[in-house]
Amino acid sequence: MKEVKSILFIGVGGQGTILASKILSEGLLRHGYDVKMSEVHGMAQRGGSVTTQVRFGEKVYSPLIEKGKADVIVAFEKSEALRALPYLKEGGHLVVNDYEIHPVPVLIGAESYPENVIGSLKEKVENLVTLNAAKIAEDLGNIKAQNVVLLGALLKALNLDEIDWEDVVSSLVPSKAIELNKQALKAGMEA
Repeated sequence: MKEVKSILFIGVGGQGTILASKILSEGLLRHGYDVKMSEVHGMAQRGGSVTTQVRFGEKVYSPLIEKGKADVIVAFEKSEALRALPYLKEGGHLVVNDYEIHPVPVLIGAESYPENVIGSLKEKVENLVTLNAAKIAEDLGNIKAQNVVLLGALLKALNLDEIDWEDVVSSLVPSKAIELNKQALKAGMEA
């Protein structure tokens, strides 16, 4: 693939945003792509926003994605999808976890959580995939696997099925979580 693809992951601290981007990057590297990744943690340990940018192709010079240039945005929390929307290119894909995490300003009543987030996204994005990855992961046995469910949905959107993603996942998650994460990956690809 000569064309460089740009993927923006955005979520809240503790959702596994960084691990999902590391799994993606590792699989792409194994397949021979040039890959660049950057992460911004913000106040992640306090439930703040976490973003990771992954760019891959034949030759990538920077991990940073300019506004309007992301081929895919993977939002681990639906209001974060609204914040990231300016980065999505025309015709790009948006994969959204239909899940709410209320930030501190909302919890203390200083702000309100946006209403009808998914409806708003449907009006603005042509290629929108929504799934409740948290519920899917919880049904599989552990809500923490929601990141791999979302990764599976991303891989489906990118048509990157020539890579052995189960092997990549198995090499990067703890041994006790391998089977759960393989199931989560499959569930995301089928969502």
